[in-house]
Amino acid sequence: MRLTVQHETRYRFTEPQARIVQLLRLVPGDTTHQTVVHWRIDVDCDARLRDGVDGYGNKTLMLYAEGPIDTLVLTVSGEVLLTEDDGAIEGTTEPFPPELFHRETPLTQADDTIRALATGGDLAAMTALAAAIHARWPLDRRPVPTIRSAEAAAADDTASARDMAQIFVAAARAQGVPARYVSGYSLSGDVERRTATPHAWAEAYVGDGWYAFDPAMGGRPGLDHVRVATALDAAGAAPIAGVRMGQGDEAIDVEVVVAEATEEG
Repeated sequence: MRLTVQHETRYRFTEPQARIVQLLRLVPGDTTHQTVVHWRIDVDCDARLRDGVDGYGNKTLMLYAEGPIDTLVLTVSGEVLLTEDDGAIEGTTEPFPPELFHRETPLTQADDTIRALATGGDLAAMTALAAAIHARWPLDRRPVPTIRSAEAAAADDTASARDMAQIFVAAARAQGVPARYVSGYSLSGDVERRTATPHAWAEAYVGDGWYAFDPAMGGRPGLDHVRVATALDAAGAAPIAGVRMGQGDEAIDVEVVVAEATEEG
């Protein structure tokens, strides 16, 4: 399957900003079953972009924009070829051993509610965990600007895909299974999907390798997930993080469109 991605983030400031510095985790890498056909990031103002790689092996860009800046539009566009495979994820950059992903963070601590979700550590148990999270919390697709912890999300009546991924990670680690948070894009079986945020899911190290699980969809991902960044939690894999130098408030609008590529495209 070939997927196209259009991801636009628009910033509006009530007062001009002197400088904006952002860390972007918006560039997917190739794996054995994911090939980036083309990928482009554009900024609508005078800005410098510097390539890099973070500690988890994710491709990064540092964005530096000098003011005065009243608005900033960041546009991601690309196409990715995906080939189906139910086995372990292969061909990824792995700077750390799986044991690192036993590590609990403030965002992935497990309370009694979370611990009770997982009842084992094998592939079937992790698949059941994704299904249990999907059944327990209705999916909230509204954009949530702040990242909340797995415990805070578990106390709510609904959960975002980001929340569900962190709950999965916390529950898996409570069972002694290495687990990590994943950010990226998903078509989710639709002809086209429009959302106000990128997608999120999780990976767990089971037996012979890393396997993907999407609690927002209730099980293993299909042939429609573009893997971009992984980390211990949502903060470590955030698509955009940064600071601005200036007074006033900001408003952020995000639109993500994922579609199956046409033959002409």
